[in-house]
Amino acid sequence: MWDYLRHAYEQIAAKMLSDWQTFYPLFIKAVLVLLGAVMVWVVFKGVLKRVRKKVQKYEFVRAHDEIFGLIRKAVLYTLVFVSGIYIVNLFKIPMLEKVFYAALIILVALPVKAFALLVLGYAEDNLVRKTQSKVDDIVFDLLNKFSGVLIFAVAVLLALDVLGINVVPFVAGAGVAGIAVGFAAKDTLSNLIAGVLLIMDRPFEVGDRIEVWSAPKNSATWGDVIDIGLRATKIKTTDNIVIIIPNNEIMMRDIVNYTTISEDIRVRIPIGVSYDTDVNKAKDVILEVAKTPEWVVKDPPPVVVVKAFGESSVDLELRVWIKNARRRIHTISYVTDKVKEAFDREGIEIPYPKRDITITQTG
Repeated sequence: MWDYLRHAYEQIAAKMLSDWQTFYPLFIKAVLVLLGAVMVWVVFKGVLKRVRKKVQKYEFVRAHDEIFGLIRKAVLYTLVFVSGIYIVNLFKIPMLEKVFYAALIILVALPVKAFALLVLGYAEDNLVRKTQSKVDDIVFDLLNKFSGVLIFAVAVLLALDVLGINVVPFVAGAGVAGIAVGFAAKDTLSNLIAGVLLIMDRPFEVGDRIEVWSAPKNSATWGDVIDIGLRATKIKTTDNIVIIIPNNEIMMRDIVNYTTISEDIRVRIPIGVSYDTDVNKAKDVILEVAKTPEWVVKDPPPVVVVKAFGESSVDLELRVWIKNARRRIHTISYVTDKVKEAFDREGIEIPYPKRDITITQTG
């Protein structure tokens, strides 16, 4: 690039020294064109400022005030384009023409980027936020982040091509560099791909309560999803601990979601009674306790079943539906506590291991 600028400068200097009488009028014309462009720009800014004040009463204009910035840039680039082409054609220096058009391509990339972001913002406000799908959210997020990079990359390649520089080695080098970066950051890329798949498959949403298999020892093993990122997912457990799990690891594990269908879940609570107990009476007592919490669902009603005959107990199981999955542990604690009190009042024995020892004396 610097060689081209140096060559252009040498050509202009050589033209000035070799034919000053011819070059001087051209130089005067170029200066006049630049002064005229500056005057037009100053007048236009003043007119645009007055127009902007007058149209502020319209709600659409207030909501899209950035349009005036785009108009200013469009007029500025138009003036640069017109005056630049005139001056370049005036001197008829091939190298200068190439440098000017290359710089113009890079300059045009700025309004193109701003216009692309404006269109994406408008589409996001009027399309993405009206849908429940998360796929379009991630697509627009990626476009907003990388659209500018893509536009400037294309502009640079076009500018190099205008200068006569072979861009094939640059493209090939970028491909090799991309492969090298891909191998070096394979774990990160794997998490990014897994993040996109999570958003597309939607095994859980922000706010869902899921099982956490990597929770610290002796801490809560489930929590609420607070963020689904491209690289990792954040889960806040019931102990107010935030666990950040790489998306690639989540995609390789079973996902237990307690709230994906509804907030209602069924809780199973094991309860044992002695073999001497009237099982039907024990069932009635358990059901009366199960119906007392206000968060217990009435339909379907709680049920008690006999699960098995243990070594020292008849193993019963209470199955009760609750309105809020987040009260599962609270339900188990409440029912267990109240059933113990009810059994004590009714004289129902909660079994414990017993051993009968018989001592036989001989002789």
